[in-house]
Amino acid sequence: MAGYGWDEYDVRHGGRQIIHDAGNKLDLTTEFVKFPGGQNGGSWGVRVKGTPREDAPSRLMSTIIFYASMEGLGTLAVENEASELGYEGTVTLKGQANGLGDFTIDITAGPNTNQHPPRTHDAYGSKPLDRTLVASFQAPEEAIWQTKPLLFSHMKSQIDEYIKQYGNENTPPPWQTFTIGNEVREGNVHLIQKVFEGAFEFDIMYSSGSSPQPLTSEELSSGISRTTESFTARFNKILMPKSPFDKPKYQPFAKSMFSNLVGGIGHFYGDAVVDRTYATEYEEENEGFWQETAEARNRAGFKLEGPSELYTSIPSRPFFPRGFLWDEGFHLLPIADWDMDLTLEIVRSWFKLMDDDGWIGREQILGAEARSKVPVEFQIQYPHYANPPTLFFVLETLIDKINAEVPQTPDTSDAYDSIRNAHLQKPEQALAYLNEIYPLLKRHYFWYRRTQWGDIKSYDRDAFSTKEAYRWRGRSPEHILTSGLDDYPRPQPPHPGELHTDLVSWMGMMTRSMRRIAEAIKETDDATEFAGYEKAIIRNIDDLHWDSNANTYCDATIDDYEESIHVCHKGYISIFPFMTGLLPPDSPRLGAVLDLISDPEELWSDYGIRSLSKKDQFYETGENYWRSPIWMNMNYMIVKNLLIIAKSPGPHQKQAQDMYTKLRSNLVNTVYNEWERTGFAWEQYNPATGAGQRTQHFTGWTSLVVKIMTMEDLSGTKHDEL
Repeated sequence: MAGYGWDEYDVRHGGRQIIHDAGNKLDLTTEFVKFPGGQNGGSWGVRVKGTPREDAPSRLMSTIIFYASMEGLGTLAVENEASELGYEGTVTLKGQANGLGDFTIDITAGPNTNQHPPRTHDAYGSKPLDRTLVASFQAPEEAIWQTKPLLFSHMKSQIDEYIKQYGNENTPPPWQTFTIGNEVREGNVHLIQKVFEGAFEFDIMYSSGSSPQPLTSEELSSGISRTTESFTARFNKILMPKSPFDKPKYQPFAKSMFSNLVGGIGHFYGDAVVDRTYATEYEEENEGFWQETAEARNRAGFKLEGPSELYTSIPSRPFFPRGFLWDEGFHLLPIADWDMDLTLEIVRSWFKLMDDDGWIGREQILGAEARSKVPVEFQIQYPHYANPPTLFFVLETLIDKINAEVPQTPDTSDAYDSIRNAHLQKPEQALAYLNEIYPLLKRHYFWYRRTQWGDIKSYDRDAFSTKEAYRWRGRSPEHILTSGLDDYPRPQPPHPGELHTDLVSWMGMMTRSMRRIAEAIKETDDATEFAGYEKAIIRNIDDLHWDSNANTYCDATIDDYEESIHVCHKGYISIFPFMTGLLPPDSPRLGAVLDLISDPEELWSDYGIRSLSKKDQFYETGENYWRSPIWMNMNYMIVKNLLIIAKSPGPHQKQAQDMYTKLRSNLVNTVYNEWERTGFAWEQYNPATGAGQRTQHFTGWTSLVVKIMTMEDLSGTKHDEL
C-alpha cells in the first residue's frame, strides 16, 4: 500500500477516502454521503471508483466484492429475479430490521464507460464477466463477522470446479478464476462481485423505507459535491492551520489527519472478559507482589460480562479497532473544536461503562470480533487497574469554551451547526450535561483515590499531606501497562512503597477538573473539598517527588534500609507536573523543567521531545517503546503548556516562547514529512531521524498535530507584546 484513508470526512455529512493500492496498480476511491430524512436515520450512498495507477499495465483487470449481512432479528434478500448467468443492471437487496424499518440497497451497474474483460476462455460462457455475480449464504450469527474466510472458502470451491473441468493446463485467466458462484438463495450474507477492465465506477445506495423517496445516482452526485464544499468551508473556519503552516502544501495533510481521526469513530457492541475474583494478591501490598499477582491471575477464573456498547474514536482502524480509555481523551481534543455535541456523546458513552465501584476498563475489547485482534493474555480486564484519566481534559475544554467570553455565532452554511454547538451556544445545556454525568464523575474520581493510593505513613515520609500519594497497580518488573508508558524505566525491583510521579500528576489534573466542574454547577461544598485535595496534591508533588540533587521530579521507592529514596530516570516522567498544567509561571521548579526539555543531550531533538533522556542508562534499550521515541500525545501536552508560559509574564516567558516556536515547527514537520514520504501517520517517531515507527496509519493521538497547527504563531512576537 502506498497509503490509504480519508482525504475528507465529517461524521454528519460524509466524505471521500482513497486506497492507493500499489500492489494491484489501482487507486480505489469511495465517496460516502449521508441523506437525512424519515424516521429511521435517513439514507446513504457510496460511489466506488477505480483509477489505474501510472505504472498500471495497459489492460488492468480488477475485481470488487461488496457484501451485506443481517445480524440479529431482521431479513435481507436479493430482490432481483434469479438469473443463472448473473445480473445486468442494478442488483437490489431488500431488508427489514428493528431500528431501521424497511430498506433497500441498490448496487448499480455504473456508467456506460465501464468496461469488462472480454471472453478469452470457455468458462466465460457460463459466467460472463460483464454481469454482476451474487452469492448468498446462511451463516451462523456468531460467524457473520468472519465474511472474509467465508468468501475464500466459497471461492476455493469455484476454483476447484474450474480445475476439475478444465485441468491445470487450461484454467481460465485469473480474473475469471477468482470469482464467486452465481448462487442466489435465502440467507443472511450476500456477496456481490463485479469484474472490470481499466477505470470503473458504480454506486451503492441504501434507501430507508421511511425516506420520502429512494436515493438515486443523480442525488448522490449532488451530495458528493455538496459534502466536499461543506467540509472545506467548515475546516477553513474551525481548523485552518496558522503560520507558518498556512502554506498550500499543509492543507491536504491537515485535512487528512483530522478526517482519519473522525473517520475512526465507531459504535462497538459485545461482551468483555473480566476477572472479578478480587484476589487478595491484587492489593499488591507485599514485597514480591508481582509474583503473587501473576500466580493469582493464572489460577483465577474470569467470565464474560455484558454485552456493553461503546461509541468511541479508535487509535487505528486496521491495527487497534477498539476503544482505549487513555487514548480517548487525546482523540477528542481536536474533535471538540469541530463538533462538541459529538464529543460529549462519546464521553457519555465511556462513563456509561462504569461499574458500581467507579471502574472503567482501560481497553474495551467488546465481542468475538474485537477479541480476534488481541492476544489472549491481554484480553482480560481487571477492576483494580486504572489508566490515565484523560477524559477530564475534554471536560476542562468544555468549561474553557463556555467560560470564554466569545459569542458562538451560528454557522448558517452548516445545517448541523445548531446541533454541533448546542452546548456552547446555550451554556445551560452544557451545565445540564455536567449535572447529568457529575455523579458518575465523582464515583470514578473516588475509585482512583481508593484503589491507586500510595503509602506515605508506613515509611515516615515527610510531606504536606499524609494522603496525597499514588501508585499504579498492575506493575511488573518490566512494565506498568496501566500507566500507558509501558516499559518506561521504573524503580527496581517493584515495591509496594513506590510512588509514581505521573500518577500523582494525573490525579492533580483530575482533581482540578473536578473542582472546576463542581464550581460550574454550583456544588459549592464539593468544590471546596476538591480545592483542598488539589492544594495537597500540588504540595506533595514537590515534597515527595522533587529531587534536589538531580534537579528534577522522580519516582520514589523504598530501599533495603526501609528508607524512602528517589529513582530518577529523566524523561516524560520528570516533566509530568508541567505537562498536566500543575506548574504555574512563577514555579521555582519551572526553570529546571524547561532546561531539561530544551537540552539536546537530554530530551530535545530536532523532531520532538524524546520519551527518555539520551543520558539515561536505559535509553534505546529493551523494547524501546517508551525509552527514546517521540510520542505526539506527550509532545502536545508539552507544547500546549509552553504556550501558556510563553503568554504569561514571568522569569521564563522568553525561554518558553523560543521553545514553543521551535517545538511546534519540529513536531508538525516531523509528522508531515513522514506522511508525505510514506503515506501514513505513525504511532511514534525516531528521535534521531524523525522516521515513523511501530504502527502505521496510527491516526489517533498523532492527529493532535492538527491542534498544534492551529495554535498561535509566536515566531514574530516580541517579548513585550505577549
